[in-house]
Amino acid sequence: MEDRDSKQLTVTIAGRPYPLKIKANDESVIRKIVKEVNEKVNRFQLAYPNREKQDCLAMALLAYAVDLHKASSQPDSFSSELSGQLSRINALLDEALS
Repeated sequence: MEDRDSKQLTVTIAGRPYPLKIKANDESVIRKIVKEVNEKVNRFQLAYPNREKQDCLAMALLAYAVDLHKASSQPDSFSSELSGQLSRINALLDEALS
């Protein structure tokens, strides 16, 4: 990452600051994700008030990992639908040109 395209940013996750060096154009996405992570940690803290913040952070991380795994292991329904439609159009064109 080149220095002219990078930027220093400190984010706070679960009450702890983390300094980052990021691409300048990624800042808004990173801030949005940090906000979502903190909200998820807070929800776990409300659901499990006897747990330490570190435990809630670990549970939030696990929830994101499960969501990511599910998303990557299932074919994208939009892509599958689009692929099927393109195949039908291709077959119709082949039939029309024959």
